[in-house]
Amino acid sequence: MRNCYKKISENIYMEDYGLYYEDFKVEDIFRHSPGRTITETDSVWQSLISMNQHPLHIDKVYAENTEFKKLLVSSSITLSIVSSLTVSTISAKAIANLGWDKVKLIRPVFVGDTLYAESKILSKRKSKSRKNQGIVTVQTTGKNQNGIVVITFERSFLVPFYEE
Repeated sequence: MRNCYKKISENIYMEDYGLYYEDFKVEDIFRHSPGRTITETDSVWQSLISMNQHPLHIDKVYAENTEFKKLLVSSSITLSIVSSLTVSTISAKAIANLGWDKVKLIRPVFVGDTLYAESKILSKRKSKSRKNQGIVTVQTTGKNQNGIVVITFERSFLVPFYEE
């Protein structure tokens, strides 16, 4: 695996995020850092931006009178945040996301929860139509601050080969 810094000149380095196709090894697991705590503002704004106006996500009084007793974070926000936690390692060099598959919402996520992500490399293959690029598929698991799995999904993306 390559260094996370590129040497620009003598004693000067630039951070370099993400992996090239060759860096991915099937069965490798990456624990992503840092985690992300979800605030009430995150939840309400994203619910309204996405037009998900279910009161369980935006109305505290309504939510307090449900089985959850507090605001529930929209599942699209959970998917977005957990997926985004993986970018600096898994897909910072990606050319394109090709899809999310097998999304499973295991447990509810609430305002105040901190989410963490871990990704396992499931497969990789050279692209049939794009020279010097390959397709990588990962399974990502999102957990809350108590280590409880809240979401799992697979994601495939197109990534370049390393060129010096």
